[in-house]
Amino acid sequence: MSGCMSILELDSKGRLTLSKEVRESLDIGKKVLMINAGDHLKIIPLPPDPAQRLHGVFSVKKSFRDLRKRAELTAEEEAKKERS
Repeated sequence: MSGCMSILELDSKGRLTLSKEVRESLDIGKKVLMINAGDHLKIIPLPPDPAQRLHGVFSVKKSFRDLRKRAELTAEEEAKKERS
C-alpha cells in the first residue's frame, strides 16, 4: 500500500474516515498524531500503549511511582525557591 493516494471527503462534523485497507497497512489503531504542517497535514500512527513500546529503552531501575514522586518533590522545591 506504500505510495497510495486517496481523495477523502469530510463528513458533516468535519471528520475523515480512513479505509480499512489504509488502517491495516499502516497498523493504525485507535489513536494517531495529527500535525498541521502549514499547507498539509501529517498523520502518524500511535501505539496503543506508548509506555509498553518504550519498555526497556531506558535503564532506570526505579518504578514509575518513585520517579513521579521525585518529580513532584523537585517541582515543589523549585516553586518554593521562586516564591522566596
